[in-house]
Amino acid sequence: MERPADWPFDEAPNVATLTTRGVIDGSEWIATVSHDDDDGSWQFIGEKGARMDQAMLVALRQIFERDRSIAGLADLPEGWRAWRDGPNSPWQRGPQ
Repeated sequence: MERPADWPFDEAPNVATLTTRGVIDGSEWIATVSHDDDDGSWQFIGEKGARMDQAMLVALRQIFERDRSIAGLADLPEGWRAWRDGPNSPWQRGPQ
């Protein structure tokens, strides 16, 4: 898949990521992001937290299109997470 000119991630736009149904349907904002150290995968979790019955596997591009602020997290090291207090709050970072 071709990368858009403004694509900030090293991973391809179609790489699979974990998220929650609320993030995809727009009823929740992304509250927590993790870049897993075991396999390099990304997780984008809404403010209600992660629940298996709400889990979805989507392309990274879908998350980026819903919330462009994640561009600032493209350099998040594996094994780290980011969080914020509200949809317009700054991202904070730290090891998992």
